[in-house]
Amino acid sequence: MTGPIAPPLHVRGRDALTGEPVELWTDGEVIRHDPVPGAVTVADDGWVLPGFVDAHNHVGIAPGLGVTIGQAREFALADARAGALLIREVGSPVDTHPLDDDPRCPRFLRAGRHIARPKRYLRDYGVELDDPDSLADEVRRQARAGDGWVKLVGDWIDREVGDLAPLWTDDQVAAAVVAAHDEGARITAHVFGTDALHGLIAAGIDCIEHGTGLTDDLIAQMADRGIALVPTLIQVDNFPGIADSADRFPTYAAHMRALHAGAPGVVEAAAEAGVPVFTGTDAGGFVEHGRIVDEIVALAGIGLDATRVLRAATVQARAWLSAGALADGDRADLLVLGDDPRADLDVLRSPAAVVVGGAVL
Repeated sequence: MTGPIAPPLHVRGRDALTGEPVELWTDGEVIRHDPVPGAVTVADDGWVLPGFVDAHNHVGIAPGLGVTIGQAREFALADARAGALLIREVGSPVDTHPLDDDPRCPRFLRAGRHIARPKRYLRDYGVELDDPDSLADEVRRQARAGDGWVKLVGDWIDREVGDLAPLWTDDQVAAAVVAAHDEGARITAHVFGTDALHGLIAAGIDCIEHGTGLTDDLIAQMADRGIALVPTLIQVDNFPGIADSADRFPTYAAHMRALHAGAPGVVEAAAEAGVPVFTGTDAGGFVEHGRIVDEIVALAGIGLDATRVLRAATVQARAWLSAGALADGDRADLLVLGDDPRADLDVLRSPAAVVVGGAVL
């Protein structure tokens, strides 16, 4: 889907991360720092931020599955309206590449489908491998189907054990990481508990999703290796409800409640240790789309400075994903705010303008 060519835009104001004066123009889809003739002034005294990064999102997932591209488009637009203009889609049963042709949608970086085992993840969400030794081969397939990422399910409830347990051996994980890197992709894993983390981190995985079972020694290893964490705090808030629905597995239910209670301290410890921590909503399924600001506020709520969280949600996450921010020639994805968000993060909930690829959404 292509729309009419957007007129050049002009924005003047202050950098919402530094308070320094900023002035920029758009030329088609990109930012320019020199005046562009005929530009329409969007703001003359606003606070300017690069578009947010939702680093854990599933526009191809909704309760009941069966998501159409039309539905996925509406989910993506809800995220864009909230300011999430770069989405890392970490697993989807639907190929959402057709959304790349819609200029209103965020930019996507995809991980293909989740890779799991039979009866060890949400049914029909991902590829379910009967032979776990074929993991590395499947990683190669999903790397080629995505946009530079692969997603493993690292742990899930094992009904025979009655608690969270790893899906893969350490050797299988190590081969999977090598396969992803050989394909030029990065690899991440969904992990709630602790046991699966040892092998994943030792293998050199690039990112951990959720990470509620991290311990101090594992955090130190992640910091040393530069392994990122996307904690999805607003998804972790659902853990007590998950526990309440699992009365047949009391050990698992108690474990999930304990992970929920400890999550704020885990994420704060990771950030203080130097682990790169990024914002991700886990929208799709249990979490509605358009909630990136809720995740930003949740991260600040565990004790992180507002400026630090804003940087994690914008320039730092964009650098991690090899995406531009507000430099000349970068894609023109930005927010204009009426007030300084460092003083009140709730300002983020009502931007004066959301600019997507050089057009006001």
